[in-house]
Amino acid sequence: MRRNRLQNSWIRRAQRRLRDRAHFLIARGFFGGLSRLGRLHPRANPAVHGVEVINDIEYERTGNARHRLDIYRPIDREGPLPIVMYVHGGGFNLLSKNTHWLMGLAFARAGYLVFNVDYRLAPQNPFPAAVSDVCSALEWIAEHGEAYGGDLSRLVFAGESAGGNLATALTICCCYRRPEPFAQRAFATGLVPTVVAPACAPLQVTDPGRLNRRRKLPRWVNQILEGMRDSYLLGFRDLTPGDLELADPLHVFERKERPDRPLPGFFVPIGTRDPLLDDTRRLERALRTMGVECEARYYEGELHAFHALVWRRQARRCWREQLAFMARTLRQPREPYQEDFVASA
Repeated sequence: MRRNRLQNSWIRRAQRRLRDRAHFLIARGFFGGLSRLGRLHPRANPAVHGVEVINDIEYERTGNARHRLDIYRPIDREGPLPIVMYVHGGGFNLLSKNTHWLMGLAFARAGYLVFNVDYRLAPQNPFPAAVSDVCSALEWIAEHGEAYGGDLSRLVFAGESAGGNLATALTICCCYRRPEPFAQRAFATGLVPTVVAPACAPLQVTDPGRLNRRRKLPRWVNQILEGMRDSYLLGFRDLTPGDLELADPLHVFERKERPDRPLPGFFVPIGTRDPLLDDTRRLERALRTMGVECEARYYEGELHAFHALVWRRQARRCWREQLAFMARTLRQPREPYQEDFVASA
């Protein structure tokens, strides 16, 4: 009997691994193909929108192709431009800056200098590799952003889904003194964003069941959330809650911890049919309780990452409202903190 139970347990684990691998390959093929197909459209040419693109700049010299970013900027530009650092989504284990070319184009078309960032993916590179990478990308932007025409005092962190989680974690690294070496390097840049825009983000990766406890979700959604946790937090059961704070950035705000530097304004859009809806609601409550400006927008009937489908009415509305919030908030720029402040604060 015991032997049969062990065999059955092994078979179930093998089936789950095969299922997760199949989901991964299907999703990668679908989204990658959709992105490549979109590039074939005549209006996908950046020059049509007055935008130029500089591809594959190394932000960390490791030889890893994931340590690269693309720059999108208006061709006809006057003076330093506000900066968007964009972090792509994909469950921490899928997609790239190349699949998210549309995000770079959309922000640059609106007058922003965009750094569209790649990072190492799980499970080959589990947490905290992705957080470390976006911190390294910020260091590069701090050093080189002005040379490409950017204004570091008008800085936006943006991303959708897993990228929204990473943009929020990066904000914490910039505003709170933390023990991780990569977080300390991000803090030492002196940069603090004026706006953070995490769209439809999973903000408590360690507990995928939290969402199903709030409202019943389809089994396949729960499986995706569990798979995301298991790949991103590989070996997470050996880590302490303190080790995982940057995977669960929502907890930092819900504890109402006072930041070492003022937190930026947040724009947090999500569809009401998105399984991650409750994380955005909790983020809004936590930030408002802390006295942080937060404009949460809930789009009736929309699914996960709906705003990427820019031809749809609700997606266009989301982009209009996001850009309006950014323009309004960026009128009050935040100068980088100086070295003497960093040393003495």
